[in-house]
Amino acid sequence: MRKLIKLAIVAFGIRAFLRWRKGRHETAQSTTPPPEPASDPADELRRKLAESRDDDTAVEADAAPAVAVADRRSDVHDQGRATLDEMTASSED
Repeated sequence: MRKLIKLAIVAFGIRAFLRWRKGRHETAQSTTPPPEPASDPADELRRKLAESRDDDTAVEADAAPAVAVADRRSDVHDQGRATLDEMTASSED
């Protein structure tokens, strides 16, 4: 009698395991999107680069005329000197 019960439990466990595995396999197949056509990563990067260049030219066309680099640099240095003078003046007081 014990052998019959053990056999029934083992058979039930195997059947449950196989049903679980089959259900898991079907779920994985149904949620998997169809494979995309193989694309070359270099082509994708070239496309992104072209888009960013197009965006940059659109921004430059809308922006005001650019100030020369030397002028911007001198403005930044002047601001830095003014800030340094304020800091030294406040520390001397």
